[in-house]
Amino acid sequence: MIENIFTLVMLIMLQAVLGFDNLLYISLESKRAPKEHQKRVRRNGILIAIGLRILLLFALLNLIQYFQDPFAQIKNEGIVEATVNFHSLIVLAGGVFIVYTAMKEIWHMVGFNANRSEQQEIKSSSVLKVTVLITVMNLVFSFDSILSAMALTKVFWVMAVAIVVGGLMMMWLSDRVSSFLERNRMYEVLGLFILFIVGIMLVTEGGHLAHLKLFGNPIEAMSKTTFYFIIGILILIDIVQGRYQKKLIEERQNEN
Repeated sequence: MIENIFTLVMLIMLQAVLGFDNLLYISLESKRAPKEHQKRVRRNGILIAIGLRILLLFALLNLIQYFQDPFAQIKNEGIVEATVNFHSLIVLAGGVFIVYTAMKEIWHMVGFNANRSEQQEIKSSSVLKVTVLITVMNLVFSFDSILSAMALTKVFWVMAVAIVVGGLMMMWLSDRVSSFLERNRMYEVLGLFILFIVGIMLVTEGGHLAHLKLFGNPIEAMSKTTFYFIIGILILIDIVQGRYQKKLIEERQNEN
């Protein structure tokens, strides 16, 4: 029992570390719903995802071989080579979708020709659509955390409790991250670029799992260390740029 409790604490900490990218996606995606429903969308999306994560955990414990066994091969030597399984396909598809979402939002943010009605339409996606997207992407992010958990223990209740606690923590934090982004709109651009990097990380991981080679070069997964280092650099650049811009504004005001 003591060993199981220690493992549970480790898994909760692991859920918190691995859940950062998922948390950011939830906070940004929920902003597409009408403002009065955003909190409910985040709550419902995470609650549904907790239940589906436990079902996924049960499925992976019993059917892990089916997720890992390849079901298709692409062999065009010198151009594209891959051995695809369900795990790699899900991670790849999730990464591509997040890259597309981030780029689309960045494009609309900087697009000078976008009119107000178009921007309002983008903001007002249906509650059901946003909830479904949050739930589905939550499951995509779940694979890493569940497989990491399975490497530490095979006790179902320990992993299930860690998933529930991690989900409740995510629900609590998502409201605070969303409130922060709402109060500090300037950080939305930073958040979208971080989301873009999250998508790239998933694409490289999916490519690595599929043993994907492009023009003879194997795709290597981006490590979490590299990911957090890039995030740190982006935040540092944003802070320095913000302070420098503030300094320039003050100098111009003093000149006038």
